[in-house]
Parts: sequence; structure tokens; C-alpha cells
Amino acid sequence: MYPGQMASEGYRVAVVGATGQVGTLMLELLRERGFPAREIVPFASERSVGKELDGRLLVQALSEESIQGFDLALFSAGGPTSGEWAPRFVEAGATVIDNSSRWRMHDDVPLVVSEVNPDALDSHRGIIANPNCSTMQMVVALKPLHDEAGIERLVISTYQAVSGTGRRAVDELLEQSHALLHEREIPEPTEYAHQIAFNALPHAGSFAPGEDHTDEERKLINETRKILGDSSIAISATCVRVPVVTGHSEAVNVQTRDAVTPERARELLQRAPGVTVLDDPESAVYPLATEAAGKDEVFVGRIRRDAGNERALDLWIVADNLRKGAATNAVQLAELLHARGLMHGQRAPSAA
Repeated sequence: MYPGQMASEGYRVAVVGATGQVGTLMLELLRERGFPAREIVPFASERSVGKELDGRLLVQALSEESIQGFDLALFSAGGPTSGEWAPRFVEAGATVIDNSSRWRMHDDVPLVVSEVNPDALDSHRGIIANPNCSTMQMVVALKPLHDEAGIERLVISTYQAVSGTGRRAVDELLEQSHALLHEREIPEPTEYAHQIAFNALPHAGSFAPGEDHTDEERKLINETRKILGDSSIAISATCVRVPVVTGHSEAVNVQTRDAVTPERARELLQRAPGVTVLDDPESAVYPLATEAAGKDEVFVGRIRRDAGNERALDLWIVADNLRKGAATNAVQLAELLHARGLMHGQRAPSAA
């Protein structure tokens, strides 16, 4: 059903942050995947109120009156907005799926990846957290290995696209690249501490005072343990911003409790939901950010034994950070809530 259309059965859905990169994708995916919605209402900041989106949807402002009567709210509007308005939607009877970091590490809020820990949805109290994009794609690939042999330690290096920072970061990369290619002086960077074009910044995220890890690195560490349900996993993470528009890449060294051969790992990953294995390096076949962009799968390749550790494997993991890393998983969680009848305060609607 197209967002905005009405039907006798279905949910009333709010998308908060609907004009942003992820919010726009959420609207598209609700339509493309046929989510059972009788009405979808976009919310955004005051400057976007009244704007008409694809599907003749009119953007509304958040208010006590405008948030009433929803079954489901998908949030991609940042931590402060989620902190203030997610509980209000829940009080008004909706289930919230939040894409910010605001609720992820709360003990009473499930942090869920659809292919990894869907049963965590059963305990939700109205708010469900969507993980960070880098964590999301990685745990989809790690889950089958963890189930098979247990994970003892992870050493992670990320190569994160600028779209993870927002549209202005994408514009900055393109403007700097254009200037450099035409031998012009680039403007002073505003989105990053240094020039991002033709560069690699070991500074994805932000440093809190006195902190030697960025918040992106801490998210990888803390969220991975919570999602996999194992606080004993030792994790080292370095997050790097690279001049790629869309698609995060990760080099991950996985030390398991029991040895797993590369052949067995490849077999497990080929059977894993949401994973596509591309692993023929002699033929230059391996995951690429340019090919992952616009797709919902997590791509894994360069599966090989760590030459210095018989119980460790090296993986190369790539995914579209805006789709599986954010919007797609949120919609998949909504689909699971519907299938399991877990919408807050309301039974799932009957099938059309």
C-alpha cells in the first residue's frame, strides 16, 4: 500500500525526521515492502512543516495533539528529539523504533537486529532501539560464527562513508573533490576537523573530554556485546572516515573460542539470513562499497585464516549504511512486531 492511502485494516504510522536521509528511506521502504499501514504521517522540524513529500504526504510538527492515535513511530531525528518525544509517543499508545543512540544502552530497551536477536523484541516496553550502522552490519556477519564457536575477541577497523554524518558532509566531500580536481583552493572544512577529500580521518565520531575513543568506537564495543548477549567479548575498535559517499566497510579480525576453518565460516555465512558472500579474490571478487550502495544485504568476503592465530579469522564486511545500517532494519523490526502481534497496547491488524 502506498503511504498516505487508507484501508479498512492497518496501522497508523509516524515517521519522525522524515525529511532526512534515513527518514526519506524509511518512507520509501514502507511503501516498497508493503508494510500494512492505513496511514503514514511524516514529522520534521518547523522549517519543513507543510512541505509535500513523495506520495502527497504533508510534513507535520511534533505536538501533544499531533502525536495522538499512532500505532507505530519510526524515529530518525537525533538523540535529543528521541529523548523528548519517544516516551510521549509511547504514552499515547504507539510503539517506537528509534534510530538514534539515545536509548540503545538502556537495560530495559531492547537493541535489535532483525537477523540476529529478534526474540529481544518480546520484552519491549514501547521503545526499541536500532543499533549504530557499523555495529549493525558487523553483527549480522558475526552471528553465525558466534553461534558456531563463540567469539572471544574482535579487532575492528572501519572505513565509514560520509553519508553517515549527513547530507552536508556528502556535499562537503563533493565540493572539496571538485575543487581539488580543478586545482582550486578548497574551502575550510566545516563538517570534519580536516579535509575529507582524498584523505582518511582516524576520527569517525567525536571525542568526549578525557576520552581516548570516539563515540563511534564505544558504540561498536558496547552495542556488539549487548546484541550478541555476551559481555565477555574483548573488542578493539578504530573508526576511520573515508571519502566514500555511501557504504561502510570493515576489516574485522574474529578470534573464536573454538577453531573455525575459513571453509566452514564461508559455509555458515552463505546460509546466514541477510548475508551475501563475495569471496573469490583471485578473480577480484570481494565486497565493494560502490556495489553495496542501494542494497539491503550485508556483503562478506576476504574470509581467511589469521596467519598469526589458529583460532582467528579475518573478514571484510560491507553494507549500505543508510539502508541495512539504519532504515531497512527499522522497517524489518516493524514487520516483525506486526507478525508477532507485539505492537504496544494493540493487537496486530488482521491480514488484508
